[in-house]
Order: sequence, then structure tokens, then C-alpha cells
Amino acid sequence: MRPSVLKKLKTRFQDLSAIRPEEFSAALLSFAFVLILMSSWYILRPVRDALISDWSDYDVSLLISIAFGLCFVAVSVYGFAVTHLRFKIVVPALYGVFGLSFFGFYWTLRQGLNPELTEKTFFVWMSIFSLFHVSVFWGFMTEMFSKAQSQRLFAFIASGSSIGAILGPIIPLLFAERVGTNNLILLASSLLLFLTMPLIIRLEILKARGSFDDHEAPFMERNATIGGHPFQGFKDFLNTPYLIAIGCFILLYTMISTIVYFELKNLMVGYDEVTRQKIWAGIDLGVNVMSIVTAWFFTSHIVRRFGLAVSLALMPVVICFGFLVIAFSAQLVLVAALQLVRRAGNYAITRPAREMLFTAIDRPVRLKAKPVIDIVVYRGGDMLTAWGFTALTGVLGLSLAGIAVIGAGLAAIWGALGIYLGRHFVQQDHNNHPIESSIDSSSEIGAVKR
Repeated sequence: MRPSVLKKLKTRFQDLSAIRPEEFSAALLSFAFVLILMSSWYILRPVRDALISDWSDYDVSLLISIAFGLCFVAVSVYGFAVTHLRFKIVVPALYGVFGLSFFGFYWTLRQGLNPELTEKTFFVWMSIFSLFHVSVFWGFMTEMFSKAQSQRLFAFIASGSSIGAILGPIIPLLFAERVGTNNLILLASSLLLFLTMPLIIRLEILKARGSFDDHEAPFMERNATIGGHPFQGFKDFLNTPYLIAIGCFILLYTMISTIVYFELKNLMVGYDEVTRQKIWAGIDLGVNVMSIVTAWFFTSHIVRRFGLAVSLALMPVVICFGFLVIAFSAQLVLVAALQLVRRAGNYAITRPAREMLFTAIDRPVRLKAKPVIDIVVYRGGDMLTAWGFTALTGVLGLSLAGIAVIGAGLAAIWGALGIYLGRHFVQQDHNNHPIESSIDSSSEIGAVKR
């Protein structure tokens, strides 16, 4: 293909995805970054899912509860790191720790050292990894790009996670039986995580050179530590109404996700294992294809034309309607369709729009409070909803249709909160003033230059 043709295709793609020429390299590197992260996750996910079939419901619930407790410890350690280290050091170090940990699991399983304990520890560690690696990635993205850039670029960048979700499972499907699950999956994921290092370094170089700065927002010094103490993130979260609102938005999303998952799981009880696998695979395929198409060519245009408030409320409205339909007819095909639309809409629309909200937060507050929301609030909502669903169906005998009505109510509240957050974001954007914690932390963030 001639260079002129390639140039035209690149220009056309940039027009469709709203990427400016000077931003193309950074956007592509960020796209590759999240693609690798999600590929790693979807390589490891089959290992985790295969383990839980050997454990009782009580064991799984207990492990989820342990994972929730460890989230507090993990976030505190992360808070300590961003307090005393530069953020550009923390990010590659974190992925390096995860990479080494999965190599450690590989070695332990290969040696046959207490396999049951190792597998349960792996399950808990995966619960932390599944939230931490994505949360830190998006925190890194909000460091790279301004508010205006986030509205144009985050949808394209987020589509890399959908492609990773397609590529990741292909590896164990093609090679696990031949090479061995432990040897291939744990080593492959460990190596993939180390591949993120050069991407992070290159992005940092481009940022330092100002290669893609749009100068639409004040530049904040990124090379200084932000001060404070390891629990500052919890304190900032609880003392910032805007952050509490974001936390509630994510909590409602998590609750709805768990309800849909459990309803789908229960409706598949009568099917054999092969059929269930095909249903889940069909949903995954549909989700990823819809996510990529929507994220590349529609999301940024939806945000720019209708605003962030509509973007945040769009999927809650769709899900509310879907729950009402299921309340009248709780059929597998309807719940599967809701699961497909919910996940695709989250990856392509809700998640990128949600991440834009954090660009309105003052940098020191954002770096410490965001993991609290993305990890502790998310995992806590997952745990509470799982036990709540079990109590409503197992103890009170509530039907799936009754649960769907509750889900519709939660989705309505979720949508209203999305409208509030979107409007608040726009107001802050017009005022051009970052949201800070209500705590007087001037002495803690004095090292940050504006």
C-alpha cells in the first residue's frame, strides 16, 4: 500500500475518532498499554474461573470477603507509595510487582507446594489485580491528558481493552492443552505485564517533551511527590462530596452488575456445561465487538453532542428498561441480552465518561482517592450485593422477577446520579477550578507546583 494511501487512511481515522495529529502517538501507545493489560487479565481469568468449581459457595463467599479486606491494605500501601514516590515511578513499579507475583504463583504451583492454599491465594490476589491494574491505568491516563483531550481520546483508548479481551482468551484456547495451563498462562501474563514498561517510559518521554499538550488546562508539576499520609485517600474521599457521588455511582454500577450476573447464572442451572460455555462465549464476543465499534466511532461524538450528563445516564436508562422487561418475563435470552448491552455500554460509554469525571479533581486528591473508589468501593459493593442477592433469594424466597424490579429501581437512581455528576463536571469545567478535598491540606500538597 502506497504511503499516500496510508496517510489518507490515517487522516480519515483521526477524523472519525477525533484524534489530533500531535496526539496520535500518545493515544496509540495508551491504546496498546490497556490492550496488554486486558490481554493479561483475560489470559489469567480462565485459571481463576476453573478453580471455583472445586470449592463450596461458602468458600467462595469467604474468599471474596477476604479480598475485600485486603483491598484496604492494598490501597493503604498504594497511598504510602504515591505519598513518598513520584507517580511516574509508582506506575511501572506496581505492574512490575504484579508481574513478579504471577511468576511466583507459577513457580509455587510447579513445585506442588500446598496446591489448595496456593490456588485460593491466587483467587484472592486476582480479585485485587482485576481492579487495581485498571484503576492505576486510568489514573495514569488522567495524568497524561487534559480534560478536553479526555473527551476526545478516552473512548478510543478504552477500546483497546475490548481488543485485549478478544486476544487474551485466544492464547489459552490455542496453547493451554499443548503446553500446560500453569506454564503458559502464568508465565504469559507475567511477561505481558513487563511489556508495559517500555510503553510507560515512552509516554513519559512524550509528556516531558510536551509533544501532545493542548495547553487548554493549567499544567501541574508531575515530578514532585504529593505529600500526606497513606490513609489520605480514604480521608479525602469521605470529605469530598463530589468524590462520594462518584463512589455512589460506581457502587450502583457494581450492584447492578452483580444482580445481572447472578440472575444469568441461576437461569443457566438447567443447561449442561458445554451449552453454558457457548452462552458465555457468545456474550463475550458480542460485548467486545459492540464495544470496539461504539468506542471508536460513536462515544466521543455522543459526549460532544449531548454532553457528559447524557453519556453517564444513557446506560442506566437502558438497563432500567431492560430490568422492567425481565420483571415481566425472566427468560435467559432477555437476561443474556441485558448482560451483553450492559457490559458493552460500560466499556464503550460509561467507563470512559466516568473516567472523565476524575479530571475535574485536584491532582493530589485524585491520585490518592481514586484507588479507594475504584477498588474498595467496587469490591465492597460486589461483596455486599453477592450476600444480599443470596439472602433475598435463599432466605426470603424472592423470585428473579422480583430481583429485577429492585434492579430497575437501582438503575433509575444510578441514572439520576449520572446526570448530577455530568452537570457538576461541566460547571467545574466552566469555572476552570479543580475540585479539592474539604480538608485544609495546603501543607501536604505544597510541593505541587501549578
